[in-house]
Amino acid sequence: MNINFMLKVEDAKMVDIKKALETAGIKVRSIQEIHKEGAGAEKEEKAE
Repeated sequence: MNINFMLKVEDAKMVDIKKALETAGIKVRSIQEIHKEGAGAEKEEKAE
């Protein structure tokens, strides 16, 4: 069965989230970044 979840985190990288889920025995098919907010987000958006 395939299930989609939306997860909100603070100060985490996608690779760390994937590792944590896989360590818990959860198979991760994909992770997509949807939205960033906060002081660091403005700098990263301008850099692109």
